Amino acid sequence: MMDLSLVVRRWAVVGEIETSLGKVHILDRSQDLSHSDILYPFALEELLCRRVGEGASPIVHIWRHPKAFVMGLKDSRLPNAAVAKGNLERQGYQVAVRNSGGAAVPLDASVVNVTLITPKAQGNIDFRKDFERMYRFIQSALEFWTDGVNKGEVIGSFCPGDFDLSIGDQKFCGIAQRRQTHAIAVQAFVIVEGKGQDKASKARAFYDEATSGVVQSKEEEVVQPTFPLVEENSMISIAEALKLAFTVEQFNTGILHAIHAFTNEEVTPLPQEQLPSEQDVQAMIDQLRKRYDIPSV
Repeated sequence: MMDLSLVVRRWAVVGEIETSLGKVHILDRSQDLSHSDILYPFALEELLCRRVGEGASPIVHIWRHPKAFVMGLKDSRLPNAAVAKGNLERQGYQVAVRNSGGAAVPLDASVVNVTLITPKAQGNIDFRKDFERMYRFIQSALEFWTDGVNKGEVIGSFCPGDFDLSIGDQKFCGIAQRRQTHAIAVQAFVIVEGKGQDKASKARAFYDEATSGVVQSKEEEVVQPTFPLVEENSMISIAEALKLAFTVEQFNTGILHAIHAFTNEEVTPLPQEQLPSEQDVQAMIDQLRKRYDIPSV
C-alpha cells in the first residue's frame, strides 16, 4: 500500500489538469439505494452543474442504483429499442436515456458512479482534457492497490471510447460527459464488485434485441459505428482484476484520498443548503424524461 503523502506530493507536481480543482465538496450518496427513479442522479447533477457554473465550488458526486439500465442517445434510436426497454422493465430494471454522451450501461449495487462537476473555462472545447482528469482521478483512487490502470478503447466493451479504463486489457470503467454553458459534469461508471462478464452479457442481450434484423460487421463499425459489438470477456470488476475481496467501501475510501491528492485540502461534505430541493429535482426529472425518454413496448 502506497503512503498517502507520497501520492499527494506526486499529484501536486503533475500539472495543470490535476491541480486545477481547488476546494471540492463531496456528495456521497453511495449508501442510499432508496431512489428507484434512475433519472434522479442525472437530474440532481444537472442542477448541481448549474450551481457550479454560477460560482459554487466543484463537486464530486458518488452514487449507486440497485437495478437499472441507462441508454445513450444513439441507443434510444435503435430500431427495436422500445421493445428492448419494455423487456428490461418487465425484468425489474429502471430504464432511462441519459443526457450525456456514451452508450448503454447496466447498473447495480456493485457499480459506483463518480461524477466530477467543475466550472468550464471560457472557450474550453477540449473535452479530452476533462476526460484525462477523470482518468487521473480514478487512477489515483486505486493507486493503493494497483499501478496497472490504463486508458484506451477496449474492443468489445459496452459504452466504448478512447477513455475506457482497464486493468489487464479488460475494461472496468467508462467515462461520459455533460457540458453546460459554464460547467462540466464528467461521469464515470466503475464496476467495483461482482462479475464484469454478467454486465457485458446484459448489454449484449439489449443490443441483440434492440438491433434485431440489423446487419453490422466489425469492419463496418470502424467506418460508421451504429451500436457496440459487445463481447462478454471484455469487461471485468476491480475485485476480479485485483483478485481481491475488493469492496465498494474500499473504492470510496480511495476516492476520498484522490480528492485530497488533487486539492491538498480536507475533504468536506456538500453543505445541505447547497442541495437543490426535492421539488426542483423532480421537476428536472420530468423535464429529462419528456425530452429524452422513449415509450416501452
